[in-house]
Amino acid sequence: MKITVLDGFTENPGDLSWAPLEELGDLTVYDRTSVTDIVEITARIGDAEAVYTNKTPLSEEVFERCPSIRFVCVLATGYNVADTEAAAKRGIPVCNVPAYGTEAVGQFAIALLLEICHRIGHHDRAVHEGRWAQSQDFCFWDYPLIELQNKTIGIIGFGKIGQVTGRIAKSMGMRVLASGSRPSEQGRAIAEYVSTDEIFAESDVIALHCPLLPETEGFINKDSIAKMKDGVIIINNGRGKLIEERDLAQALDSGKVYAAGLDVASEEPIRADNPLLKAKNCIITPHISWASKESRQRLMDVAVENLRMFIAGSPINVVNA
Repeated sequence: MKITVLDGFTENPGDLSWAPLEELGDLTVYDRTSVTDIVEITARIGDAEAVYTNKTPLSEEVFERCPSIRFVCVLATGYNVADTEAAAKRGIPVCNVPAYGTEAVGQFAIALLLEICHRIGHHDRAVHEGRWAQSQDFCFWDYPLIELQNKTIGIIGFGKIGQVTGRIAKSMGMRVLASGSRPSEQGRAIAEYVSTDEIFAESDVIALHCPLLPETEGFINKDSIAKMKDGVIIINNGRGKLIEERDLAQALDSGKVYAAGLDVASEEPIRADNPLLKAKNCIITPHISWASKESRQRLMDVAVENLRMFIAGSPINVVNA
């Protein structure tokens, strides 16, 4: 079997091994493939039977031009880069890798929150710039330092990742509110389920862990922000398009929103003219919540197992069955 990985660098920049996948066939790994050049995409697939992609789109035209494809695996949980209907028409299973980064993404949401509350990176740079050595006092700080105990965090989207965030927040003494489409006993052990409007009204911190759907796209906007407490903190390491970025930038600059911690943007890599780049109190990281080595190893293990089970005739994690 010929196997092609179209864009493997972010999954494995060199600290993991492709060897388990090599054991299953003749493997070619590209670090990056164009997301727009259909000629490059199809040329690199060629007559491969198994195709792995992360962000390189597999459109109906790709399937038409590459009739050898028998199996597709998306190196992620979201699979919108593959035209699943076009694949299904041709009997091609599209598999994803669910739940590999649950702990890492929940942990990162709290890391963004703690950075806002303590500005550790900022104060570390200040020390290295000599400001502590020049201080008249034994300590100094130039951002408000915020204690989280007894504050309320509202988590919108309370699946596995949201529950990890809630569990850590609760361990720090926070009151946890949650809104989700499928309340569970596990969730109730961590949080009180309430409406989204109640989260807006009562939360000191709002964390977004909901999927990007037509009804959630841009739902953090000037209208929903107006319902929030003055000085709220917003955390988003879910999907960038959950937020109307210009509205959030204006709310940050006015002080309505005290701070935001974001690991995602509406367009990625982030555009140089994104209004949040110049907004006050906005911490932005480059979509790395998922990228711990442990998470990527789990992703690799499941991605290999997906193909192994397909070869055995019992495909798993199929999203277009």
